[in-house]
Amino acid sequence: MNSEKIITPPSGYLAFVISLVLLVLAIVCFSMEIIVPGVILLLFDMLFVMPGLIIVNPTQSKVLTLFGKYLGTVKQDGFFWVNPFAIKKKVSLKAYNVNGQQLKVNDKAGNPIEIAAVIVWQVMDTAKALFDVENYIQYVNIQSESAVRHLANSFPYDNYEDEEARITLRDGADEVSHMLENELNQRLERAGIVVIEARISHLAYAPEIASAMLQRQQASAIIAARRLIVEGAVGIVEMALAKLSEKDVVELDEERKAAMVSNLLVVLCGERNVTPVVNTGTLYH
Repeated sequence: MNSEKIITPPSGYLAFVISLVLLVLAIVCFSMEIIVPGVILLLFDMLFVMPGLIIVNPTQSKVLTLFGKYLGTVKQDGFFWVNPFAIKKKVSLKAYNVNGQQLKVNDKAGNPIEIAAVIVWQVMDTAKALFDVENYIQYVNIQSESAVRHLANSFPYDNYEDEEARITLRDGADEVSHMLENELNQRLERAGIVVIEARISHLAYAPEIASAMLQRQQASAIIAARRLIVEGAVGIVEMALAKLSEKDVVELDEERKAAMVSNLLVVLCGERNVTPVVNTGTLYH
């Protein structure tokens, strides 16, 4: 694997001045009909001085190679002069944003789901990016898709089927994103690329089971709500009986307590508003 070598070439302003001087001298020679020196000055300027001038913009770099040998990388922005015969390849150091396409995969429980991720990455080692992989942008896209698929296969969508699952794709967003970021950094290290951030942008059941899963979630929500209502109703009934007994408002035998509990539970647990009925008789007749 190649390793990046940062170089700082000499300023290009002096070389630019020399290039202008040579150009002026060549024009003067041609005007005085001194052809051979003029041609030599012009060729020297065009072959050895001007081709070596490079401009490096902010958040960009130039990778230099000479006859197949890696010379170094210029990361400092500015105007420079380098070996005129060197091949200069531009590599952007800006952060790239990859909005991955929606993938249809199976989670750990075998349920088909749709998942997509947003990944922010940046080139850190230009030598690895250019020389160790064929196309580093395509490499990032392929490895990102592979990492997202592996992540989806490693965890269940939720804990309905796996109640012991500590991390799920739906509830463990921070931990899942952290794991995805670490896995991507390991995969992309070969290309000299670091992942700044990785987040799940889309997560849903596949269309063929989405309706069934929605019904299951609704049923679970109804059961949980009913359990909460019943617990609250029992507490209220218990408190009511305790207060009546404490203040000696009325003395209830077991049958009257049972009737009162039944009526209160119907009122408190019913889905609709109840219509009160005044009993003008007794519980026994």
